[in-house]
Amino acid sequence: MPIRPEHRHFYPIDWVQLSDAIRFGRAGGRCEACGRPHGQVIVCLEEGTWFDTEAGHWRSGRGRMLRRPPELEALTRARLTMPILATCHRAHDTSLNSGRDLAAWCQRCHLIHDRPEHLRRRRLTYLRRRALGDLFLGPYPLS
Repeated sequence: MPIRPEHRHFYPIDWVQLSDAIRFGRAGGRCEACGRPHGQVIVCLEEGTWFDTEAGHWRSGRGRMLRRPPELEALTRARLTMPILATCHRAHDTSLNSGRDLAAWCQRCHLIHDRPEHLRRRRLTYLRRRALGDLFLGPYPLS
């Protein structure tokens, strides 16, 4: 995912090379959380189960092999997706750029990891907007 221009100064100058080294050097072009391959079209089910064409069997959303293939009914709702790897900060701190602070994750795993942080920021945004409303428009009506 591209870095927004207003956030560019938080990242090191060699971020592109560092990201490539993490995603393709260390991770080998696969998500480090679930094992999905970068840039390849895969069959994915609603709950995150996906078919690994290289291994020839189904994997769970966490990348573990399934003992039994999914039910036929679940396969009717299958969709095609193409995961793209991103280099992510595990602790949400862009100043920490060592190998153990970074991870190569697909979009799904990245969103799962960032969910608590997104919810925290959403709450702060909501409270900030409400405070501005109180400041300029007065208190909210009780009804």
